[in-house]
Amino acid sequence: MTRILIAEDEERIASFVAKGLRAEGFETTAVTTGQEAISRVRAGDVHLLVLDLGLPDIDGFEVLNRLRAQGSTVPVIVLTARSSVTDTVTGLESGADDYMSKPFRFEELLARVRLRLRASGTPSGETSMLRHGTLQLDLRTRRIRSGDSEVDLSAREFALAETFLRHPGEVLSRERLLSEVWGYDFDPGSNVVDVYVRYLRRKVGAEHFDTVRGVGYRLADAGSCD
Repeated sequence: MTRILIAEDEERIASFVAKGLRAEGFETTAVTTGQEAISRVRAGDVHLLVLDLGLPDIDGFEVLNRLRAQGSTVPVIVLTARSSVTDTVTGLESGADDYMSKPFRFEELLARVRLRLRASGTPSGETSMLRHGTLQLDLRTRRIRSGDSEVDLSAREFALAETFLRHPGEVLSRERLLSEVWGYDFDPGSNVVDVYVRYLRRKVGAEHFDTVRGVGYRLADAGSCD
């Protein structure tokens, strides 16, 4: 299984990232210091590192410098509140493979994780097509097929459809969908989930998405869509 190390001292963010990646089939470990991150990567059991810059012991830039100086080629995605051009350039020049600023959306982080794993030749167990009943979602073209009809999806519609298709039969709360599709910092009182579920129902058929009153939504049983 692909192992991802998360070096992040803010527990809420570390938990959010770890939970989302585990739901996508990755094995995750979280550490809170730069020294721990370096030790874990040195041990050779890490396929990718998600690295915060503001760690309590040593700066994330120093973590990068030490890892690259030691010859480590593990892909590193910097995930930080530092969003200046100077910090971005410094991070990339220090050896980061990618740089993301907080606040962030999990769907974007997930896409970058997959990209960096593919670039490094690490098998991630990902498939290019998700299927459930008469629904087929192509992860490469970002198009969805329902029976004989194929339609384009906006970026957010695609992310929502992917979340449903990766969790068939599960009741997904509005809070979980907000967290996984819109990001940990999105307003929990928003009705954006309901709005986008309506968009998907119009495009691919209302019969594919069940409403679970008081909780959220569920992808309909495959048999009921045939």
